Order: sequence, then structure tokens, then C-alpha cells
Amino acid sequence: MAILVTGGAGYIGSHTCVELIQAGYDIVVVDNLCNSHKEAIHRVSELTNQSFTTYHIDLMDRELLELVFAKHDIEAVIHFAGLKAVGESVERPMKYYRQNLYSTIVLCEVMEKFGVYQLIFSSSATVYGIPKQMPIDEDAPLGAINPYGRTKQMIEQMLQDLAHANPHWRISLLRYFNPVGAHESGRIGEDPGGVPNNLLPFIAQVAIGRRKEVAVFGNDYDTIDGTGVRDYIHVVDLALGHLKALSKLSESSNLQVYNLGTGRGYSVLEMIAAYEKASGRKIPYRIASRRPGDIGLCYANTAKANAELGWRTERGIDEMCRDSWRWQSMNPNGYKQEEVFAEQV
Repeated sequence: MAILVTGGAGYIGSHTCVELIQAGYDIVVVDNLCNSHKEAIHRVSELTNQSFTTYHIDLMDRELLELVFAKHDIEAVIHFAGLKAVGESVERPMKYYRQNLYSTIVLCEVMEKFGVYQLIFSSSATVYGIPKQMPIDEDAPLGAINPYGRTKQMIEQMLQDLAHANPHWRISLLRYFNPVGAHESGRIGEDPGGVPNNLLPFIAQVAIGRRKEVAVFGNDYDTIDGTGVRDYIHVVDLALGHLKALSKLSESSNLQVYNLGTGRGYSVLEMIAAYEKASGRKIPYRIASRRPGDIGLCYANTAKANAELGWRTERGIDEMCRDSWRWQSMNPNGYKQEEVFAEQV
């Protein structure tokens, strides 16, 4: 029996593959490489001293996906695959609706065809939109404010309807807050294409000299220093949350929702200061205007995941920045591009 990991060459997917293999799971990876890197797969194999089957296919290709299920005895699926850039989703919404929604529809239909009913879905705290209170718990109203977040919210609703219609399904919806950091080896990490959308990889690229300065969007929020506060979670803690959710699937009820965060927030200036400490380098920044839709404060209530999954984060801001800097300093230009990849179905 194997775990199918869609998007396993991506940032969170690759770290989860490492933890799955080290926990004794057999894995099969499917990735179309549209926003990930072949080299990450090789490094996962290197870190774990294990080989595994990887297919370079798109989930929307039903015929090829069915061949993967026919070739392997799949027990459960962890579904990371999808487009994820908020800014691009605003500029090209139909691309996001088509890719994220349709790929999940095809995946679920193929799973049903082959009698595979255990699914962990990579969701996001963006489904909460502009929250009314802190911390945010799983029962908070949903109201995503950009196309990326809306695709996550729509998929969640689709999976809830699916679970209601067919009691065989066991589904966990994992709502991530702000994944950061890298594997402690420095061999795998976050390698965004183009200008980073998220704070920490941008800080890292300033520290390594690829960018001039960090733009701090707003310093007049009602927070500790006026800058935005977010719940940052180390990517390895996040990966381990998937293993806890996976082990819980078979004994849980039809569908469960869990926040994965630390339960506390750090401001932009606190993150910059922590990164300066980790890297030993000055991080220049400038104050810019608030961005439309940004909020001052956002952090998770993690009590449900703590109690039901037996999961807690173990790595704080120092480890997040330390591991991010190790990855960035060892890989100043991210992953190399000249790799050989995968077998075809």
C-alpha cells in the first residue's frame, strides 16, 4: 500500500515526502512541475536514502492518472497540487479556477473509481478572508477575498458535499497559516519563481543579495510595532501535521477540518530582526503603504489539532529563520535546472 502525493515536488510536498518515507510509508509522487522543481525529488531521495516512483503528469489528464492508480496499490492521497500565487490569481482568475478545481474533480473521480476514499487536502487560512476575531478557530465564518482563496474554499465545499453523499470517504481539510523555513539539512526549501509572494523568502533573497530591500506594507496597524502580524509555521512542523492527520483518517468521522499554525503571531519587523540574527546580515527595509485587503493581525487557534491529532509545533521563530537561511545560503539561486526527471506512465 502506498500514499499518493500530488504536488510532491513542491515546497510543502517535498518536505512531507521526507517525513512520510522516514516514518516508513511507501510513496508515489505525481507533479506537473508547473511551479515546482525536479531537483527537489532527487534531494528527497538523497535525504531519505530511498527511491520512489514519480510521474510527470498533470492531474487533469484523467487517462494518465488512472494508469497511475492501476499500477499502484494506493491507500490514501495527500493532495498538494495546485496553483498558489495570490497576485497571479487576481490577474488570471480563470486559470486558477480551471486548474485547481478541475484537477481536484478529476482526482476525486479517479479515487472513487479505484475505491480509494482517504484524502488529505492542502487548504489555506485564506479561506477565512478578513476574520472578525482572534485567534481564528475552525468554526469561524469563511469568506475568501481573492481567486486563489476562493478556489480553496470551493474545493472544501465540494469535498464536504462529496463526503456527505458517500459515507465511505474519510477526508481531512488542513488549513495552513504561513509556512516558512526549510529542512535542517539545507537541501530542500522554498524556491519561488520570480518575485516572492511571501515575506520570508523575500527577506531571504534580500539577505543573500538577490534583492535590494524588503517592502513593509503598513506600519500603522494596531499591533506590537505597527506592522502586520502573521502566524508563521515551520514547514517541517507542517509536514508532520500531515502524518498525524494521515494516521487519524481511518478512525475519524467522514470529514474533519484542522488549523495548522503555531497559535501565535510575529510581526514583519520581528521577522526581519530574527532573520538578521540568523544570517548575521543587515536586512534593509522601507515602509510602504498598506495593500488592499491586508489585515493587521492573523493567527490560529490550534486547540482542535492539538487535541484530536496529538500534534503541536516544536520549532519557533529562531529555527524558522535559521533553517531558511541555511537553505538560502547553500542554494543562493534555488534549485538547479538541469536535472533528469521521472518515468512516464
